[in-house]
Amino acid sequence: MRKSINGLSLIVLEEMEVAFKCERLFVFVSRCGKKLKLIYWDQTGFALWYKRLEKQRFKWPRNHEEEVILSNAAQLEQLLFGFDVFQKPHIYLQYQQIG
Repeated sequence: MRKSINGLSLIVLEEMEVAFKCERLFVFVSRCGKKLKLIYWDQTGFALWYKRLEKQRFKWPRNHEEEVILSNAAQLEQLLFGFDVFQKPHIYLQYQQIG
């Protein structure tokens, strides 16, 4: 993961076709899954946040070429703490009667 603010902002603008001056965070994870970068616009310029894990990996979908969306701050926090936010939840079962 060699790209910095300039390279990552170009990816967002050209490939994702998103205007940067909106209230969005863009998350990039390295191929090995140990490095994560967040880039966002904070009304005065671009800001870049970087985290590198020493022993584990971020849970990120493999072979995912399309845009991946984290819909809220709770999902981002869970991702940063090592949870797999992309795993499908259990199906809720509702029974009318038992036995």
